[in-house]
Amino acid sequence: MTNFTPWTATDTAISIAVPSESDDKYSRGVLGIITGSTQYPGAAVLGVEAALHTGVGMIRYLGPERAATLVLSRRPESVTANGRVQAWLIGSGMAALSGDPVGPDPVGRGSLGSQNESREAIADAIAQEVPVVLDGGALDLHASTHGPTVITPHFRELARVLDLNPADIAIDPASAAAQAADKLGVTVLLKGHTTYIAAPDGTRLSTRAAPTWLATAGAGDALGGILGALVATHADEVVNDSSLLARLAASASVIHGLAAERASAGGPFTILDLTTQLPATISTLLAGIR
Repeated sequence: MTNFTPWTATDTAISIAVPSESDDKYSRGVLGIITGSTQYPGAAVLGVEAALHTGVGMIRYLGPERAATLVLSRRPESVTANGRVQAWLIGSGMAALSGDPVGPDPVGRGSLGSQNESREAIADAIAQEVPVVLDGGALDLHASTHGPTVITPHFRELARVLDLNPADIAIDPASAAAQAADKLGVTVLLKGHTTYIAAPDGTRLSTRAAPTWLATAGAGDALGGILGALVATHADEVVNDSSLLARLAASASVIHGLAAERASAGGPFTILDLTTQLPATISTLLAGIR
């Protein structure tokens, strides 16, 4: 068992970027999002919803057409034109992509149809030297990114990436997260009731702030949006110090869990319920350090 330091609400509050009077939508951070598919378009909606409620200047959504239609219907302030971004969130709600997203589609991986619409956009995104959050189907792209990278698998996904038995990871997720960070050379956020965050520089953090009701479809999509927003609002700092990614990942996990507690109030809730609680959760965290 590797030693992990618990990440607290106070630690999290310090990691939240509060806009100043001189900020505009660009300086507050522009997050590019390529998520969702024909089969799972809701992943895109949840990620965008979570990112906007966490606090980001602009969303550029470049995913498949069906998902883009739903994103714009829910959040018309989203922009679907390509342009400069400070960070990327890629992969939620997609089937596994190969290490070469513009190469031939591997057998069996085109099952989500319009995912192929996103392949060129993904290749362009990971070629940029900006921070990247890889989730879901994009986890295998960790070796192809050009900017600081954090991956957000659950234990079954990490088992696939590392070619390990999922049961072994479930027995000792902390060690698996540390092993993955060392082997892959990226920051790893291993999702679970206790979330473990490990970085190649030896940073080891853990969070445990979520109700058990959070074990529901879409939870990971929202976490990706929260983390993407935090990374976009700290992008320059991350480029200069990639070790910051671990602290932002831990902060995203804490915010995610606390918003879930608010949405739950002891009972079941939906992930959209969680996203609507994000502003109040962040406000409470910030009040604790003022």
